[in-house]
Amino acid sequence: MMKQYNIAIVGATGAVGKIFIELLESRKFPVNHIYPLGSDRSAGETVLFNNRPVVVGNAENFDFSQVDIAFFSAGASVSIQYAEKVRAAGCVMIDNTSAFRYDDEVPLVVPEVNKEAIKDYKNKYIIANPNCSTAQMVVVLKPIYDAVGISRVNVATYQSVSGSGSEAISELIEQVGLLLNGRPIKPQVYAKQIAFNLLPHIDDFQENGYTKEEMKMVWETQKIFNDPTIQVNATAVRVPVVCGHSEAVHLETKEKISAAQVRTLLKATPGVKVMDTQKPGGYPTPLEATGEDDVFVGRIREDISHPTGIDLWIVADNLRKGAALNSIQIAEVLIDQYLK
Repeated sequence: MMKQYNIAIVGATGAVGKIFIELLESRKFPVNHIYPLGSDRSAGETVLFNNRPVVVGNAENFDFSQVDIAFFSAGASVSIQYAEKVRAAGCVMIDNTSAFRYDDEVPLVVPEVNKEAIKDYKNKYIIANPNCSTAQMVVVLKPIYDAVGISRVNVATYQSVSGSGSEAISELIEQVGLLLNGRPIKPQVYAKQIAFNLLPHIDDFQENGYTKEEMKMVWETQKIFNDPTIQVNATAVRVPVVCGHSEAVHLETKEKISAAQVRTLLKATPGVKVMDTQKPGGYPTPLEATGEDDVFVGRIREDISHPTGIDLWIVADNLRKGAALNSIQIAEVLIDQYLK
């Protein structure tokens, strides 16, 4: 009989937490007991797991020695607060925040790209999940990187409001309703109106003029590929879409590769779905990606401005591959190879 594991989900009532529960069910993860956890505010609520109601506990007084794996998706400050407690309990934290991504002792993992890094989890009993925009991009870059190398990545992201959490989704929907009825709005989650608008600003501005979201893509891509020579230039934009992040990616490869060769490589890549025909609608959008586990790619073409350039359009459900799904894929490798 397959070994079963006790699982905790910290942030279980949030947008990503709900997807965690859904995916643990649909992927038939070997769960013995599940412990949804939250703050004082959400403790006492119930969530459904395998059609059974489970009461949300309070993370503050939870004994993590009861569980083998704890998924954290409640903000970096919460992950930092509990990290030592989780480690001392002998539990592995799979962290979906930015808290430990840049710690040299903590593996930063996208299983399709660098699952071998999971072996280093024992350093701190933490495995970090990358930023959602990085995760979907590197899945597509990996086969190209292996085939011909990549020297530079220039990426513009078009990121949905669900990346900011449930309050941002509510703000977008509320603003649309108010504006369509000619009523004034007062932005709260974002610095400016998000409905019918674009905001070239995600996370805090850094001294170099980039935002932290943009710099995350630089740091994380280099760490995941274990290649500090990859140059990454990012512009991150928030768009009035509920779910699904899109990216216009322009690569400079070390050796020439044709669009047809890229298309063939990606069609053979697990977790990638090529949707690329040169006709109206022959490309992926956030609507196609929402609720799907695959990373979609289209608009594959050779860059007419660079001799070894390749252009791609990459779309994924940011709550799934960008967060919950990637974390669960990490856990699947962990139990298959390390927690036997």
